[in-house]
Amino acid sequence: SLLMKRKLFLYNFKNLRWAKGRRETYLCYVVKRRDSATSCSLDFGYLRNQMGCHVEVLFLRYIAAWDLDPGRCYRITWFTSWSPCYDCAQHVANFLRSYPNLTLRIFTARLYFCEDRKAEPEGLRRLHRAGAQIAIMTFKDYFYCWNTFVENREQTFKGWEGLHENSVHLSRKLRRILLPLYEVDDLRDAFKTLGL
Repeated sequence: SLLMKRKLFLYNFKNLRWAKGRRETYLCYVVKRRDSATSCSLDFGYLRNQMGCHVEVLFLRYIAAWDLDPGRCYRITWFTSWSPCYDCAQHVANFLRSYPNLTLRIFTARLYFCEDRKAEPEGLRRLHRAGAQIAIMTFKDYFYCWNTFVENREQTFKGWEGLHENSVHLSRKLRRILLPLYEVDDLRDAFKTLGL
């Protein structure tokens, strides 16, 4: 089946602050070709890590085999259960630099941090500088995924307790990662001026 089982989606994409035991990364994707004001959907589906290969690299191999027309614009949207690790962020950033006619939007359920807690934020910043738009999944994104990628049997998506709060918390964390340091310093100065 092209669609993900409901339990699989809910277990892997739940935006918990501490997601122990969730070691696999799932990636739902939509590929569109932009033709002036309209866009044409070319493919959608989902992937997961395979033995020894992260899902982001699997997707890059998959899309590289398409032999994309350099004269056309493409937009890829990912919904991932974890944000990319440092190495995957590097691979994706390099890929985007090789394909200037391609844009990538990444909506992630959770932020991934390994033992070296400085590496992943730096990877996300490099990915962002390479042109990727990175955001945390909100209720609207879960709703879209439920209706697009999940074998939902006509059931409406129901959010879990804490979905909104966790999205807000993770969005703030991501914003702090992606904000250039000088902007953070400017904010500190502004807060001092305001006496906050």
